[in-house]
Amino acid sequence: MSALSSVLVIGASAAGLSTADALRRQGFRGKLTLVGAEPHLPYDRPPLSKQVLAGTWEPDRTRLRSETALSALDAEFLLGDPAVALDVTDRVVHTASGRALRADALVIATGAEPRRLPGGDDLAGVHVLRTLDDALTLRASLTPSRRVVVVGEGVLGAEVCATARTLGATVTMVGPQPAPLASQLGPLVSGLLADLHVRHGVELALGHAVDGLVGEEGRVTGVRLDDGRVLPADVVVVAVGATPATAWLRDSGLAIDDGVVCDSRCRAAEGVYAVGDVARWRHPALDTPLRLENRTNATEQAQVVAANLLGEDRGYAPVPYYWTDQFDTKIQVFGLPSATDEATVVDGDPADRRFVVRCTRAGTVTGVIGWRMPKQTRLRRAEVADALSAAALRSV
Repeated sequence: MSALSSVLVIGASAAGLSTADALRRQGFRGKLTLVGAEPHLPYDRPPLSKQVLAGTWEPDRTRLRSETALSALDAEFLLGDPAVALDVTDRVVHTASGRALRADALVIATGAEPRRLPGGDDLAGVHVLRTLDDALTLRASLTPSRRVVVVGEGVLGAEVCATARTLGATVTMVGPQPAPLASQLGPLVSGLLADLHVRHGVELALGHAVDGLVGEEGRVTGVRLDDGRVLPADVVVVAVGATPATAWLRDSGLAIDDGVVCDSRCRAAEGVYAVGDVARWRHPALDTPLRLENRTNATEQAQVVAANLLGEDRGYAPVPYYWTDQFDTKIQVFGLPSATDEATVVDGDPADRRFVVRCTRAGTVTGVIGWRMPKQTRLRRAEVADALSAAALRSV
């Protein structure tokens, strides 16, 4: 692939832009085109559920690059024109406007789309939060007098709860888990997270699934739980996860299984790669398919994809990492801990709300979780990296 003359990146968000950036930094001087479904220039998503939703950032501040930097990239951006089909053999992408775009190599970076509740799209007042436009629409609804029910107790749901409550809204968090992020963080940390939300006035209706939405005259009025209760709501935010944006690839011949299936090089087919939320690749150290939805992965994976496009042969074996900011608390997570792992406090003290937890499974470190101790948490990252290296050696 060292003789590439053109690369087409399908998706113009963080993963797509990072790929384009990496290609240029690594010496690619050919034609570079990015196709985006949204009309906006590339912007950052993590601030959407916090600063943008709170109104402390205006949309321009989320831009990932200035116009000068984008111009220096010497790439063509075709925005507001989603891809609708892919011909893998000829490496041609068809778009909604009728374009047929061919390139020597393709990078699929179409991200993910929010899951929705049945019937939710028919009612005013029901929101999802994935795009900048989603955030601005929801922001306009979050006035102090509103009763907000957030369906979802994962990272996004918890962040939306914190922001909405900070704005003065009456907020209830709903979901089947016993505490926010319980499946990812385990009972110790998720329990403290639940306490954090309660202390700031968020009502928790956890341990229950949603049975449906209730509405009158076309507008949502409540959320019905599986125990029959109906929680009154003026605004409902559905944050129940996302699915990879692969519908446009249904006739492409690519393997699709919870994302674009790739090898350890992030390669889906000859000359076709995937990156970011949409990519499900085989982690060389874990020797298992993995798909990560976070900002760090989008950037790091793009570096490897760009290198492989230019002729290298690099496996992608990151230490998974994400963070979340809720109220005055930053939580950082390295690795892939789960609720059943053994959790040991290795720095600080949970009573002081500053600590680091090491998670292990059968004696092997699976992750490190930090609560308001960023420096100490980063230092513990090496423990996760060492565990992954040892796993990689065992898999050889």
